[in-house]
Amino acid sequence: MSRDNSYIRYDERGCGLSDWDVPDYSFDTWVRDLESVVDNLGLERFSLLGSSQGGPVSIAYAVSHPERVSHLILYGAFARGWKRRNLSSEELEEMNARISLTKTGWGRDNAAYRQIFTSNFIPDGTLEQIRWFNDLQRFSTSPENAVRFLTEFGNIDVLDLLPRISVPTLVLHARQDAMIQFERGRQLASMIPTARFVPLEGKNHFLLEDEPAWTQFLREVRHFIGVREEVSSGSPSKAVELGISGWLKGPKKGEA
Repeated sequence: MSRDNSYIRYDERGCGLSDWDVPDYSFDTWVRDLESVVDNLGLERFSLLGSSQGGPVSIAYAVSHPERVSHLILYGAFARGWKRRNLSSEELEEMNARISLTKTGWGRDNAAYRQIFTSNFIPDGTLEQIRWFNDLQRFSTSPENAVRFLTEFGNIDVLDLLPRISVPTLVLHARQDAMIQFERGRQLASMIPTARFVPLEGKNHFLLEDEPAWTQFLREVRHFIGVREEVSSGSPSKAVELGISGWLKGPKKGEA
């Protein structure tokens, strides 16, 4: 992703190197955080990629600031959180049980509980990748914040914004994604007027570098934003990785 771009990344609020002690975890604050990063970097026009819950954040930004987003890319994303999907009583019971277990199991040295998430995120991962992801979760945020994230994810609802997206949009989704069902990606593409939908062959929600879906993902995204396959000889353009919120790629000098 950084071959033709300067690449800047930040951790979203409540995790990583960002402040863990924040009072507001609402969806609106995530959108404002994205706005703050873009404004402070001085980006005027760029391509925006949002994955997982970063997808709806990117959707909200693209609708509010269409003049700044040249291309919108959504991977493994969704429009409505689990509380907005008319889940069955069994599905609701499972989600509530998962939240309860998060309170007690997230921070433990024993990775048995976090393995539930890992099995959904990277079911085809190697043993080394699985151990790494189990540890990453514990180091990335506190049990209290993990509960807040899971709860707020359920409140997300940008379904009504989809027909208002006016920028060119690419939607990619793994066919057997165990974390965010394939139909969630298909729904996005069907309701966005400018969208093209690309199914990826695989199970992993987080794509791994040695799987064909990762190669396909890179090829599709680079083609969509107009990056040639050969290495550019010009100066790199601006790019930002917004943690889970996605990537931004600014245009090369002289581009509209």
